[in-house]
Amino acid sequence: MGPVGCCTVLRRPLAVLLGLVLACAATGPAVAAPNTDDEGGTKALRTQLATANKAHIDAKAKLANSKKRQLELSLQLKKVEGDLASITAEVAVLAAESYRVGRLTPINLMLNSASPNEFLQRASGLELLAQRDGSAMRRLTEAREEVARTKAAIDNEIREQTKQVAIMAAKKKDLEKALGIGTAGGFVATNSPLAKPAPRNSDGSWPSERCIVDDPTTTGCITARTLHAYNEARAAGFKRYTSCKRSGGGGEHPLGRACDFSSAEGTFKNSDATGGDKSYGDRLASFFIKNADRLGVLYVIWYRQIWSPSSGWRAYSGSGSAAARHTNHVHLSMV
Repeated sequence: MGPVGCCTVLRRPLAVLLGLVLACAATGPAVAAPNTDDEGGTKALRTQLATANKAHIDAKAKLANSKKRQLELSLQLKKVEGDLASITAEVAVLAAESYRVGRLTPINLMLNSASPNEFLQRASGLELLAQRDGSAMRRLTEAREEVARTKAAIDNEIREQTKQVAIMAAKKKDLEKALGIGTAGGFVATNSPLAKPAPRNSDGSWPSERCIVDDPTTTGCITARTLHAYNEARAAGFKRYTSCKRSGGGGEHPLGRACDFSSAEGTFKNSDATGGDKSYGDRLASFFIKNADRLGVLYVIWYRQIWSPSSGWRAYSGSGSAAARHTNHVHLSMV
C-alpha cells in the first residue's frame, strides 16, 4: 500500500483520523505568499530603515565618485607640476641665452653685422627669442594658476568626503537606534557568484525608477532595477518560487521594489526552513549581500536577521509566524 496522504482518510478508524488531522495541522499548508505587513518591522522602523539606508547608499555613491575625482585631480596635479618644472627650466635656458646674446639695438646690429643678410638673420633670431621668452612666461603663469586651482579642487573634494562620511555615520546611528540592540552572525559566502551591475547615473548614484516593468512573478509591476536583481538571482541558480509585487501593506512590495524568495522547492511553506531549504536561503541571502553595490540592494531579511549597507547583519524578530520571522523566505528590498 502506498503512502497515506493527509486527505486520504476514508474507512479509517477514528483514532487514525484524529492522528492525521493533527499531523496536517502540525505540518501546516503551503501559502501563496508571505502575508505580513512587517517586512521591515513596525511602520516607524520601516520608515527609518528605508530613509537611513537610501541616504547611506547615496552618500556612499557620492563618496566613491569623489574619490575617483580626487584620483583624477591628483594625476592632473602631477602633470601640471611636471609641466611647471619643464617650463621653469626652459625659461632659465632662454634667460641665459638672452644674457649671452644681449638685447641689441638696430644700430648695434648694423655695426656688428658684416652684411645686410647677417643683420636680418640676427634681427629675426632675436625676435624669435623674444617671442619664445614671452610665450614661455605666459605658459609658466598659466601653469601656476592651474596648480593653484587643482589644489583647491582637491581640498574641496577632501572636505566633501568628510561630509559624506559624517552623513553615513549619522544614518547608521539612526538605523541602529530604530532596530534596537542586537547582534547577529549573518550570512556570508565568499564564493557567491558576481552579478552584472545595474545601470547607475554618471555621478554613481542610482536613478529614480517607477513601477512600470511587468513583474514576471505576478500580474503586477516592478521597477527595472528590481527585475534586474530577480534575473541575476535566477542566472546564479536561485530559481525557486518568488513573489514580488503585492498591492496591500507597507514597505517596498506595493512600490514594486521588493521580492520574496521562497526557500522551499514549491511555494512558501508556513514553517521554518531546515536542511537543504535553509542552506538555499543562506546562499541566496549571501548572494544579495555580496552584490549589494552592483544591484542596488536596500536591505535583506532572512531567518530572524536583517542586513543593511550601514549596519550589516542585525538581529530581527517578526510577529511570530514563519513569514513574519522570514524563516521561510528571503526578503529583498531595492533602492
